[in-house]
Amino acid sequence: MAEYDRSHLPEEKRLLIMTSTYGDGDPPDNAMDFHGWLSSEDAPKLDSLQYSVLALGDTNYPDFCKCGIEFDERLSSLGASRIAERFDCDVDFDEPFQQWLDSIKQTFATSEQETKGGPVKTESSEKNVYNKKNPFSAKVLKNVNLNGPDSAKETRHVEISLNDSGLEYSPGDALAVVPENDPGRVNELIAALGFEPGAEVLVDGDESIPLQDALLTAHDISKLSLKGLSNRSDDECLSDLVSDRAAFIEYASGRELIDLLEDFNPSFDSPSDFLSILPKLAPRLYSISSSPRAHRNEVHITVGVVRYETCDRARKGVCSSYLAERPENESLRIFFHSTNSFRLPENGDAPIIMVGPGTGIAPFRAFIEERKARGERGENWLFFGDQTAQSDFLYQDELEDYFREGALNRLDTAFSRDQSEKIYVQDRMLENGAELFEWLERGAYFYVCGDASRMAKDVDAALHEIVEAHGKMDTDSACAYVKSLKSSKRYLRDVY
Repeated sequence: MAEYDRSHLPEEKRLLIMTSTYGDGDPPDNAMDFHGWLSSEDAPKLDSLQYSVLALGDTNYPDFCKCGIEFDERLSSLGASRIAERFDCDVDFDEPFQQWLDSIKQTFATSEQETKGGPVKTESSEKNVYNKKNPFSAKVLKNVNLNGPDSAKETRHVEISLNDSGLEYSPGDALAVVPENDPGRVNELIAALGFEPGAEVLVDGDESIPLQDALLTAHDISKLSLKGLSNRSDDECLSDLVSDRAAFIEYASGRELIDLLEDFNPSFDSPSDFLSILPKLAPRLYSISSSPRAHRNEVHITVGVVRYETCDRARKGVCSSYLAERPENESLRIFFHSTNSFRLPENGDAPIIMVGPGTGIAPFRAFIEERKARGERGENWLFFGDQTAQSDFLYQDELEDYFREGALNRLDTAFSRDQSEKIYVQDRMLENGAELFEWLERGAYFYVCGDASRMAKDVDAALHEIVEAHGKMDTDSACAYVKSLKSSKRYLRDVY
């Protein structure tokens, strides 16, 4: 979408848009410029255009599929007509995507038959042997906590074997992990429902397995959803939540499905009836923190483990805690997710600037390893931050070794709690603004990885400030400069 020449849009006959939403209902990076232009007064009338939108989102967030919804409504207001109705996809998107695709194909096929008098042939691309439907069972080689004993965090470095898989990846890609739910949580849920753990249920349409296994491996039991609950409880408070989204969002904060069952005691006819309201347990994606050249037949990930307490109950992240508690020599179900929009420069002499606080360090560890293994001469500058240097300097020994040997030319750190005034990576950027701008003028690529809602926005604001101050530009010119970095793929982000 970022590469599309929008001047051609009034001449197009058909347009298909597939887009996610991130942050506070924002368009993703590749859609931002097109979205802004289409929403402006400069957008043309599109009376001859047929279109359809597939919106990707997560119902855990209040602005579910907002970017796709805005595209759909704006195109309609500009006079375009829908080929097919918009589909709003939750995390488990396979079925709605296929339905949307089938409706598109049928419309196209009918049109082609009318104009050419024959059927349309479609060819599916060859799929990887290991994927979402058929993950690879890989052995855990190493699983260690990178934080010191006094840290408020737990960050795991997990090394995984790829022996006998034939799987390949590139730095910048993500590893998809298919998690399992915590057995204690599963048993607690079954007890609250009053079902037998061994009761047989169907998964994936035809496979019969015990209820306990289905809740362990196939269904998401953490997400709090009101799907199908309106007619399963006489509690008026639950009815109010079903009809009032704002009230539901307030109630859902810090709660999970087990809380809802205990608070409102909804009834289910059978275990299968209960499973019908649950989403599937989706894979989780983690930025890969290793280079395949540096670690043959291995892949490494860096995982921030989620543990907290709310409403008098201990909580933990489904996949992060699963990974944290997975011992060495046990297996994980994995596959790779290619991220072509987050790659090292093809020119090995180009400088790169990497901003990766916390677990955002992951892809940059891979980048540094890869550039060293390739023998590339491009300079590398890393901004890393966390809470304390004593306990939270992830990969400290490795990074300092790279700095001493020259594989890392600049290493600037920001530890927010090591002084009275908090210091973050964007502050270090501003302190070194003149040199950072000089690197950009020499063709440096600028990468950001980590939290989308705060860090990435603050880093972006700092970058604009640096360009304006040290490039001696006004605000509009600085915005245009940063936009040109994005359009030339020299400003790349992996944010979540």
